[in-house]
Amino acid sequence: MRAPYGLNIIDNCLNCRVREEHLFCNLPLPALQKLNEIKSTAIYPKSAMLFIEGQLPRGIFVLCTGKAKLSTSSSEGKTVEMVEPGQANFIGRDALLHFLREHGEVALRVAEQLSHNYYSAYEEVRTLGLATSPSEKFAKLLLSWSDNAGHSTDASHITLTLTHEEIAEMIGTSRETVSRLFSPRGSSCCR
Repeated sequence: MRAPYGLNIIDNCLNCRVREEHLFCNLPLPALQKLNEIKSTAIYPKSAMLFIEGQLPRGIFVLCTGKAKLSTSSSEGKTVEMVEPGQANFIGRDALLHFLREHGEVALRVAEQLSHNYYSAYEEVRTLGLATSPSEKFAKLLLSWSDNAGHSTDASHITLTLTHEEIAEMIGTSRETVSRLFSPRGSSCCR
């Protein structure tokens, strides 16, 4: 079914044409059938807030298409915001806990994902938090992205979908500083 923003709504996990090796994809058939029963599907526009720190945890969002960013700040709290239009399935807390009890292999995948997320967050805080200048933080961020883009045939090119403002938020500086750092004359890291 066609939806706004040119997206195809994926209503049925059993018939999904874009199933990949993600946390809730390619599950054994009984688990996939149960997941299909307990999820609710919604399409979100760019900049839609899915979760804000302080909200009671009602369940989880499973992002099927699109991109979302997780951000936090000391004064405003944590948010999950759509970077581009996409589909997210919501699974309520009680249904999720029952599902994980019923399907141990899915619970193991969730534990592995949480461990990976924790390690990634730790590395990012350690790497960016210990950097002393915006140019050092920027260089470390670019290097981490180039490591993640290792499957590319040309390691010197990275495709960025973030704005200078969003990158500035990530490294705790201003948009102007990021624009200056991207400039060939702005920093020795970009020459």
